[in-house]
Amino acid sequence: MFVEKFKNQIQVFEQKVIASEKIKILPHYNPDGDAIGSALALYILLKKMNKDVEVISPSHFPGFLNFLPFSNKINIIGKKREVEDSFFDGLDLLIGVDFNGLGRLDKLKQSFDKSSTFKIIIDHHPEPEQFADLLISDSSYSSTAELIYALIMSSNFKDKFDKDIATNLYAGIMTDTGSFSYNSSSPETFRIVGELLKAGAEKDKIFDEVYNSFSLNRMRFMGHVMLNRMHILPKLKTGYIYITEKDRLQFKEKYGDTENFVNIPLSIKGIVFSAIFIERENFIKISFRSKGSFDVNIFAAKYFNGGGHKNASGGEFYGSIQETMKKFVSIINEYSDELINYEF
Repeated sequence: MFVEKFKNQIQVFEQKVIASEKIKILPHYNPDGDAIGSALALYILLKKMNKDVEVISPSHFPGFLNFLPFSNKINIIGKKREVEDSFFDGLDLLIGVDFNGLGRLDKLKQSFDKSSTFKIIIDHHPEPEQFADLLISDSSYSSTAELIYALIMSSNFKDKFDKDIATNLYAGIMTDTGSFSYNSSSPETFRIVGELLKAGAEKDKIFDEVYNSFSLNRMRFMGHVMLNRMHILPKLKTGYIYITEKDRLQFKEKYGDTENFVNIPLSIKGIVFSAIFIERENFIKISFRSKGSFDVNIFAAKYFNGGGHKNASGGEFYGSIQETMKKFVSIINEYSDELINYEF
């Protein structure tokens, strides 16, 4: 039970929130649906308590999340904005959501670390670093949004729960589980989803906004990727996609356009391991997905300076996209026995 495991943390959370007036909430750099949904859910809760609260995002978030209640209130730092070490001075409380290490804050890392403000981290990633005064972390939860639901409903703030909070949390759970296709085998996840629906979350509308609201350029981009940038290694039950800077320019990529491209190979019968390599300004952004027991969290951490969850993780590589793919293919050939004989 959440209350039994986090009894002391819940009490401290309540005390700090009640005693604080000026509060900032931070999702991680390149925030996804879980990070944004979790941050906004807490923002709404604290606003209803008449707190002076703000969500600060280290970077832009995907445009398909603009429908979320109060998403227009997020203060986006962006690449060009300078951040002083004193950025968080004068606060009573800092709350970080959906990240387990300071590195996930990018240019806000130093100012967050140097701040003497009391810090709370709420997260569901494994092996969290110790950089906060209060850590509420449990990797058995499908998402940080699900964990935040449990926290709110176990606290004295549950009477503030409403449709807008439910909508943000539902979006967080849905996106972080690939619309319930991974990290969502616990009956408790679906019990919580049921409660969010009872509170007014409109699942069909949320799904449509997230998965059926892309631009024509994005759809053509996806077609190009499937036709020209996808490689399938059937014996190894693996597929991978690469995207060059030229591709991104050709299809006028907007932030979030490549979201879920990594899942495309997993739609092919027999494929259990998928990767995508995206050429960015000075590095290759990598995402991994898998089915069943093939652990891409360990894979990403071991070979690509990354991590995440068993079936969904990310990493990075500093080199050309050709070097990245060459390294990847070389590594997975070392897993040939495991992949060839793998049964999902």
